[in-house]
Parts: sequence; structure tokens; C-alpha cells
Amino acid sequence: MRAVVCLAPGHFQWTEVPDPSCRPGEVLVRVRATAVNRADLLQAAGKYPPPPGESEILGLEAAGVAEDSGERVFFLLPGGGYAERVAVPRSHLMPVPANLSFAEAASIPEVWLTAYLNLVLEAGLKDRESILLHAAASGVGTAGIQIAKDRGCRVAATVRSAGKLKALSALGADLALAAPDGLFAAALEAEWGRDAVGVILDPVGGSFFPQNVQVLSRGGRLVQIATMGGPKAELDLRALMAKRLRIIGSTLRSRSISEKAEIIRRFSADILPGFAAERFRPVVHAVIPIGQTALAHAILERNENIGKVVLTVPE
Repeated sequence: MRAVVCLAPGHFQWTEVPDPSCRPGEVLVRVRATAVNRADLLQAAGKYPPPPGESEILGLEAAGVAEDSGERVFFLLPGGGYAERVAVPRSHLMPVPANLSFAEAASIPEVWLTAYLNLVLEAGLKDRESILLHAAASGVGTAGIQIAKDRGCRVAATVRSAGKLKALSALGADLALAAPDGLFAAALEAEWGRDAVGVILDPVGGSFFPQNVQVLSRGGRLVQIATMGGPKAELDLRALMAKRLRIIGSTLRSRSISEKAEIIRRFSADILPGFAAERFRPVVHAVIPIGQTALAHAILERNENIGKVVLTVPE
């Protein structure tokens, strides 16, 4: 089969590689589309290796045709999506809703499961809470806005570029803030008042952390899912105690097959029907042939995207 091989950061080759082999409980899928995530950029730069024993090929999600049944499926992966074929645990397969293309379906698993896991399962998001999403024009952010609004929540969303604010409002964000200098707390408090946020989903970290603590309400929950702004931050322990805050660190890729299967089961029951009913929609920024992987990665590196960049795989 063919797959994308990373020769160096930003340099890729669509070339012949060995076919994947199935482990017990796995199914071979012919990939029709996969999607780009920031984790792929980190892995290509040698900063985020796959879990032990998993494919070195990039790609954390894909959609295609199951070889044993012919069913259209989409799924989460620990790696291997930038390829013509991939072996997937049967418990991780989800049926592609009839109203979605392979490209749209491939844009869902990593970011929608991440948003659902961390807002609903980790933070215990309640109906009509106030939430704050950082890097909200990302795939996770655009998914998080929709999940929260479906629960009647009030949503604040931050981005670095003011050019993305209109898109966030169109998705349902009640307050869209541009924070090119990394400062957002004062602007949020000017609109919503002090201690106004119940749940924060943050892939930034760094200087955002003390501001997150500042704007959280009593009993608030902060879920930290990445450290794009730096891995270290200051914490006011008195505010942590006085507000009875919970700080939750969370990742998805390194979880076990069984843990992911349970997350997927709950997502399939709670969220997946919403795509068929058109309550939810994938937000796809660009669809690019997999032979142009370098172009797709460059879009994310330049922070141009609103939603996902998808790679299509030729039949």
C-alpha cells in the first residue's frame, strides 16, 4: 500500500510501505479520507512520538470502507491514518451518517471526541452553564461550541486573530474575543462580570493558566488538554482553595483501547445522532489531496484554519 512518509518537518512523500496487519479484534479499513491535527505537526517535528507499538505513520483519525463488511465507517486512531489502509479495533468503528461525505466524517473523530470527553465526561458539563473555550477556531473549539450550545450553555471563545471572530459567532459563541497578546480575562470580565465561567477547555496553558483561575466561578473546572503556550504556569493556591476549583489534566491518544472504546460508545449514543439530524455539523476548512500533505500542514502551522484540514486518499 501507499502512505505518507515524513522525510523531515514539512517534507513528505506518498510512497509504498508495508501493509498493516490486524491484531486480535481489529478490522482492515480502506481509507478514503484522513484529517490533520496539531499532534501530527509535533510528531513530524520529532516532538510527539506515537504510543509504544503503534504505527509511526501520521494520522489520528480517518474514514473509509471496512474490508470485511463494506460498511462506511469513521474512527479514531493512535496513528496510521495517512495511508491507503489501516487496522482499527472493531470497537472503535462508527458508521458514517448517510448525509456526510468521507471527508466530513474524517474531520470528526479526534476533535469531537476530545471536546466531548473533556467537556462532558471529565468536566461534567451541566445544561446552561457558562463555558470558555480557548483556540476556539480549531477543530476542538468548533466542536466544543456546538456541543455546549446544544446543552443550552453560554459560550465564550477566544482566538488570536480577529479575522476569525465572525465564524465563531456564526457557530453560536455568545462572546467571541480576540487575544493576540494572550490577555483575555479583563475583556471577558467586562462583558460577563467576575467569576463567571463554570468550565474552561484550554489547549494553550502558559500565561492563560492564571487568567483561567481568575475567571472561574466557585466550583469551576479547568480541563488542560495541551500546552501550546508553554508547559509551565503560576497557580494561586489561595484562589484554588477559596473557589473550590478542580484542575483536570487530560489526553486522548495515550488511553487504552478499552478506555477509548467506552468513550466512543458514549459519544455514539450522545452525539453521533446529532449529525444525522443536522444539529451538529463538521467544520471543514479545506480538503486537499494526500499528495499535498506539506500544504495541509502549512495551513495549520500558519494558524489559517477555521475547523479541520482534510486529506483525501485516492481509491
